[in-house]
Amino acid sequence: MQVDFLRSLKGPIAVGLLLAIAYLSVGFLLWWRQTRFIFYPSPTITQTPADFQLSYEEVWLNVTERERLHGWWIPAANPETSPGTILYLHGNGINIGANVNHSYRLHSLGFSVFVFDYRGYGWSEGAFPSEQSVYQDAQRAWEYLVNERQIEPSQIYLYGHSLGGAIAIELATHQPDAAGLIVESSFTSLRDMVDYQYPIFNLLPVDWLLTNRFDSKSKVRSLSLPLLLIHGTGDLTVPAEMSQRLYEIASPPKKLFLVPDADHTNVASLSGESYLQTIRNFIESQEKSSEFPVRKKGVGS
Repeated sequence: MQVDFLRSLKGPIAVGLLLAIAYLSVGFLLWWRQTRFIFYPSPTITQTPADFQLSYEEVWLNVTERERLHGWWIPAANPETSPGTILYLHGNGINIGANVNHSYRLHSLGFSVFVFDYRGYGWSEGAFPSEQSVYQDAQRAWEYLVNERQIEPSQIYLYGHSLGGAIAIELATHQPDAAGLIVESSFTSLRDMVDYQYPIFNLLPVDWLLTNRFDSKSKVRSLSLPLLLIHGTGDLTVPAEMSQRLYEIASPPKKLFLVPDADHTNVASLSGESYLQTIRNFIESQEKSSEFPVRKKGVGS
C-alpha cells in the first residue's frame, strides 16, 4: 500500500521538478541575458548627414584603451546666431544612422548637433552595451564637447529619445550647469516598463533579477536645470502617462508637450511646426528668464 502511494507521487513530483527547473531557467535567462531585451544595436549605418546635405565631421573618441566611440559633429549653419549645441542621445535601436533625420530637424532650429553611438552600436567599438556603459559613453561625449570643443556647459542642451531620455536624465544629474534637458517618448523606469510590456515576468522576482534599472523617476526630482518632456498620446511602446508622471515629479522650470495620436517615433513629423515651435519657446524662455540668464551664442568650432 505504501509502495502504491509512492508510485502515485512520481508523476506529480516529476511535473513539479520540471516546472521548478523551467522557472529557475527562465529567471536565470532574464538575469543573465537581460541586456538583450533592452538594447537592439545594428552595425550597419544606412544614412549619414551627407544624405541631408549637411556638413559634418567624423569623430572618434577613446573611451577605454581599446574602445572608441564613433559620432558626427554637425556644426550650426550660422554659429554667431546659434542657440547652442545639442548632445543627442539616441534610443535603444539601430544606431546614429537611424537618427540623422531628427538630427537634421534639430539642426534646422539653428543648433550644432553632436550625435554618437554607444559602444556596441554602429561603428563604435566595444562589447554589448549595458546601463553603466551607456552612462559612461554619454559622459565621454559631454567631455568631448566641453574639453575638446571648448563649449561652455551653459550652451549645451541634452536631448534624449526613449531609452536615450533615461541616459540624458542620468547625465543631467551630473551636469547641472547644462543649458537644459529635452526628453522625448521616455519612461519612468525599466521596472515600470516590465510591468507595462512584460507583466508575465512578474511571476519571477523581477526586483532582484533586474540589474539594469534606468530609474528616471528617482532622479528627475533632484534636477535643477530646465526640463521639456515630449510624448505622443498614441504611443504603445512607452505610454504617455510615464512622461506625465515624470513631469509631476520634476521641479520647475518644466514643460510637458503632448502630441495627440502620435506614436513612439512620429511625434515630430506628426506635430510638424508645433513641435519645432515648442522647442524654440523652451529655448527662448530660458534665455529670457532672470533665473537662467542669457547665454553666449558661441557653439564651438
